[in-house]
Amino acid sequence: MKDFLRMFVASVLALVFLFLVTVAIAGILAKQKPKVESGSYLTIDIYGEILPYNPPDDIVAEILGGEPETLQRILDSLEKAEVDDRLKGVILKISANNTLSGASTEEIRGAIKKVRDSGKKVYAFSDDLNRRALFLASACDSIFMPVTGNVFFAGAGGTLMYFRGLLDKLDIHPNIHKIEDYKSAAESVLRDDMSPEAREMYTWLLEDLWDTAMQAISEDRGVAAEQLAAMMEHALFTAEQARAAGLIDDIRYWDEVDSLLGGDGDGKLRTVTQSEYAEVEPGSLGLKGKKKIAVVHAFGLIGGRHSRVDPMLGIVMGHETLAEELRRVGKDDDVAAVVFRVSSNGGEALTSDLIGHEVEVLSRKKPVVASMVDAAASGGYDISYRATKIVADPMTITGSIGSINGKFNVAGMYNKLGITFDRVSKGSNAFIWSEFQDFTDEQRRRVEENHWDGFNIWLEDISDKRGIAMAELEELAMGRVWTGRQAVENGLVDEIGGLDRAIELAKELADLPTDENVTVVHYPKKKGVLEMIMGGGAPKSAMRWMLYRFIRDDLAESIRLLTSNANLVIE
Repeated sequence: MKDFLRMFVASVLALVFLFLVTVAIAGILAKQKPKVESGSYLTIDIYGEILPYNPPDDIVAEILGGEPETLQRILDSLEKAEVDDRLKGVILKISANNTLSGASTEEIRGAIKKVRDSGKKVYAFSDDLNRRALFLASACDSIFMPVTGNVFFAGAGGTLMYFRGLLDKLDIHPNIHKIEDYKSAAESVLRDDMSPEAREMYTWLLEDLWDTAMQAISEDRGVAAEQLAAMMEHALFTAEQARAAGLIDDIRYWDEVDSLLGGDGDGKLRTVTQSEYAEVEPGSLGLKGKKKIAVVHAFGLIGGRHSRVDPMLGIVMGHETLAEELRRVGKDDDVAAVVFRVSSNGGEALTSDLIGHEVEVLSRKKPVVASMVDAAASGGYDISYRATKIVADPMTITGSIGSINGKFNVAGMYNKLGITFDRVSKGSNAFIWSEFQDFTDEQRRRVEENHWDGFNIWLEDISDKRGIAMAELEELAMGRVWTGRQAVENGLVDEIGGLDRAIELAKELADLPTDENVTVVHYPKKKGVLEMIMGGGAPKSAMRWMLYRFIRDDLAESIRLLTSNANLVIE
């Protein structure tokens, strides 16, 4: 039976490998240079999951499910569109069903403004807008929507899930220590509701994010803040109601947008898709220089040695993968400075420190600017603070300088199932980390003492690197989370800005003239199809990616359709 299973698995992997090789060769043969007609509009679809950058093993993703959309690809396309004389403008197809957070949206808004400042038009077309999507769409010249479209414009809030009641029913005992009162992530297993500290923190975050978004929408749409607040009492708008309220500009189906914008001779709207335009080399549009600014992307959950796609955990960054990229740009004499692009809510402390150490080593050789995207919190802050300078978006979530440590005792759950354990040991603490017993009082004391020792080493290093007195830093840390704007005010971050500002600052630190063109090179670089296949691991990566996409995309979309009142079946 074992031999049969072994042969079966080997056969499946061989078929996957053959499939990948066949598709790779076909893709290489079919690849053509993009053709961009004069007077075209670039169309960018803001829908579904949008990652910060290409995922690990991204060529497998491209082969098996179409190249995933990324924030970086959108920003790159808008930068090229700004200087591409062949383009008449840009059309963003925006859906409420997208995963962009506040900081990513702000960066795209900034890129839209630059395109508009170049004299080109940027339009938004949507059939479904919520407050987040409207925040993005309002940066455009006009917003179009079909008559059956919907606008959900209501207040902002967040709901947290707590598992303590479930753990009690299963007789699972959390032996968790957190540093400290504001480290709210641990509360999901320690409590059944928000602590006063967590409620205070989420309130100050929400208010700052809210003010940033509402001020932008008010200015973009020419609607007073008081009017916006009143509209939220109405909450649900048809397209006609949204137009009357000033939230959108016109009622049009896509073919009517086609007729409106396709006014060159034959009346045909010429478009180039995002995937096609991504193949246009920036250098062909003059976006290059002798010196290079390297942008090293670090995103996802922090843990382990190698970056990867995990079907359940999502994108995971490993310390050896990041170290390799940071050392690579450190050895490149043409790289004048480095932008370390961070988007992570944290993860494993050891992995975070190892990555942060590589950032520090690199910063001794050449300037390193940490550019925080949606989140650079906890471990995300750990890998960032040793950079030469830190730049964050106003809506970045950062800080969370705290720690969680401990274990779960699951013996009670196994006992309910009739499963028991027995053991032998040598030494009083042989089972200190056993999942079948609680800490003794002495073990708990030692675990907490050791936890504080490790945390204080981190805190003292932040104090040294950021020049913040320990007493002051303790008032900013202990798990407290801040927006980028708040973090600049309290000294955890140096200045406000997105990737463009981070690149400008990197040039300044490298003593490059501000008007000198540079070539921006992104890492990790995409591997070629054959390179990845011949390097091994492609079949396993393909299976992980397919499962990941099913959970994150297909299954999520099915749930959305089933639960959305905007998709009722008419009989």
